[in-house]
Amino acid sequence: MEIPPKSFMPADAKSIHSVPKPPRATYRLQFNEHFRLVDALALVPYLHELGVSHLYASPLFKARAHSVHGYDVCDFSLLNPEIGTEADLEKLVNALHERKMGLVLDIVPNHMGIGTRENLWWWDVLKNGRASRFAGHFDINWESPDPKLRGKVLIPVLAEDLQRILEKNELSLRVDGSDQLICYHEHEFPVSSGSSRPDLSIKELLERQNYLLADYREGDAKLNYRRFFAVSTLAAIRIESEAVFGDAHSLLREWISRGWIDGLRVDHPDGLRDPEKYLRRLRAGAPDLWIVVEKILQPQEKLPDDWPVQGTVGYDFLNEVNGLFVQSENEKALTDFYSEFTGEPADTGGSVRGMKTTVLQTLFVTEVGRLADLLVRITARYAHQRFSREQLREALTELAASFPVYRTYVRADENFISEDDSSFIKQAVAGAKKSQPEHLPELLDFLGRLLLMHFRGDLENEFIARFQQLTGPVMAKGLEDTAFYCLNRFASLNEVGGDPGKFGVSAREFHKCCGDRQRHWPHSMLASSTHDTKRSEDVRARLNLLSEIPGEWSKAVLRWARSNEHLCKKNFPDRNAQYLFFQTLVGAWPISLERILAYMEKASREAKQHTDWNDRNPEYEDALKSFVTGVFADKNCVRDIGEFVSSLAGAAQVNSLAQTLVKLTAPGVPDIYQGNETWDFSLVDPDNRRPVDFKLRRELLAKTENLSVPEILKYGEEGLPKIWLIQKVLRLRGRREIHFNGNYEPLYARGAKAGHVIAFMRGSGVITIVPRFILQLKNDWMDTALELPRGDWRNEFTGQLFKGVLDMHSLFQGFPVALLARKEND
Repeated sequence: MEIPPKSFMPADAKSIHSVPKPPRATYRLQFNEHFRLVDALALVPYLHELGVSHLYASPLFKARAHSVHGYDVCDFSLLNPEIGTEADLEKLVNALHERKMGLVLDIVPNHMGIGTRENLWWWDVLKNGRASRFAGHFDINWESPDPKLRGKVLIPVLAEDLQRILEKNELSLRVDGSDQLICYHEHEFPVSSGSSRPDLSIKELLERQNYLLADYREGDAKLNYRRFFAVSTLAAIRIESEAVFGDAHSLLREWISRGWIDGLRVDHPDGLRDPEKYLRRLRAGAPDLWIVVEKILQPQEKLPDDWPVQGTVGYDFLNEVNGLFVQSENEKALTDFYSEFTGEPADTGGSVRGMKTTVLQTLFVTEVGRLADLLVRITARYAHQRFSREQLREALTELAASFPVYRTYVRADENFISEDDSSFIKQAVAGAKKSQPEHLPELLDFLGRLLLMHFRGDLENEFIARFQQLTGPVMAKGLEDTAFYCLNRFASLNEVGGDPGKFGVSAREFHKCCGDRQRHWPHSMLASSTHDTKRSEDVRARLNLLSEIPGEWSKAVLRWARSNEHLCKKNFPDRNAQYLFFQTLVGAWPISLERILAYMEKASREAKQHTDWNDRNPEYEDALKSFVTGVFADKNCVRDIGEFVSSLAGAAQVNSLAQTLVKLTAPGVPDIYQGNETWDFSLVDPDNRRPVDFKLRRELLAKTENLSVPEILKYGEEGLPKIWLIQKVLRLRGRREIHFNGNYEPLYARGAKAGHVIAFMRGSGVITIVPRFILQLKNDWMDTALELPRGDWRNEFTGQLFKGVLDMHSLFQGFPVALLARKEND
């Protein structure tokens, strides 16, 4: 029987956004054994002087040894000893509070780092199996269809098949106190109680354990525990369980009760079974905290209204502001050149779908299989809906690959589905039918109705929940970690939350986004660089200039390709990789050979076109390394690249200052990623997690106190204008808070170059004005002007006073961007 679902909005949904007071601005710090709490303590005076109100910390709970990021938490009840002690944390919090600053903490509710004895929960599961008190803390399929895995956990860490490993005697026994361990190189595994006897061989002993050791390549196809994306060393936890929620938040609750935590950043909520329910629980224990979620919104998507949070971590804003500086009128010229140079198709939509299909058929075989098993049981209930298991797998793959967003948020236990989610499901069904018309359309229709809750029951609800937990990782791996390294038409567009097929954002579109954010999520975070971005804000700012000069750029690429053609071996590396390489050089120049080699190696493996992480192609990778090394050895080519980049330097700095000013003054809470208060040309992790030279930045900030604006500009190469701008703007936000909490009003210039101006007013007393498309502008504003609202306005950067009609040439003479404050007594 089909039961139509209800749609509803909780009565208190709108009240949840305005509970806590938001930060003025946050500053993200990455903690690890090389940057500890005492190091952050030493930075507090500098951050206070810079003007930020909150230090924004990466995860602080105990992570796996030598973790560089902290997202592999292995013990939620302990502070990571590699970064300090609780006494150190208390000193840091006290130092912040003395300056009326606060602490925002990144938390990881979706998964834990496993594989070592550091994770006591996981170790106990391996030792005691289903009898472990923590067996229900992880999402383990103890009833695997593989009889060898029934009641066991697959551990894919071996370099070869288990039998070969045994023949080579690579496994050994070791006694550690009262425990016996099975050892394989650096890996250790517990021997379960009562399974050890002196007369047993290691093979026989292994057969008695609660786990099965396997070749690491078998993980994607046979793994029987849910993981984070495709990372087998990160096991998903069942945070939807009240017991698990309590265990995972015990220390966090204590820190909150002590008043140490002022805000939370929730990592990867899309991985949770029920994000809304988790966030409600979290909010109940932290009613006064500012909470944002790492929710990646697609261009046609919005954050669910009923989530009790202040907004996202800002990838939506990042792509909006980045698109402002991409010249859309040159899309065809750049697309045509890309197709001619690389031979690659320009159809981004079809390519993304194909890449999602690939990861479903390789990385997520187990997850699709588990859903197919559920479907076999579900379809057996409906005599008129019988399909083979293979048909079910194929239909699931097609449907997941066609999903237009990361996931839906259907709550089957509450009979809730939003109008947007209903639309996304229908779009996915239609897309799957169109892409693969030879597949049974009635099967796809059935899956659509199942996801729309037209069929009800425990199995049906379980299917909906698990399908929703699948499509997010598929989108992330297919789009972010594959397509973004293959669709290289314009690398600046390939950013988390972005659409490689969307070439530029109009002024009106940007203003609409900002207006919507002001109305619905006024305290959402605004980001421009993060620990997860594919390239820094300054790399993108420089690359965006290429959209203004397609002719010059095309000639440069052809010149560099011809001069290095002799370095290719059997057509390796391919032209698509070369095109990404040349863009990366321009964006990140000057860059060391070591850094670019590491980046290109990662990019080629993520692209999965000629090599990948699990099936490396030494011939291709050697050819790529040889090509990159050869380019760097060619002094003429290096000089040519350097001169090309130098011709962009001034305009690139203006682009950077413009997007920084917009971020600092648009509706929301601006975030500064560590080191990005000056020019930073980092690439994807781990490049963007390198140590930051804070000594240099402290010296630069101190230098700004005694310099005039012309002198500030003379230190352009050192990044002084950017750090100076940030301090000036944040100081104004502190003085004029009422305006930055006020309305957002777009302002439009008039005249021949009006399209080169982005302007808006906050409240009734602050106006942001920035230029764009600097290369095309050629410093000739002609008759372009902006009519100011009534009153006298002071440029916070130059001190100039303006009123009435403001011509752009006069405005930007002293400094390349402008922040006007209505003259009043501060």
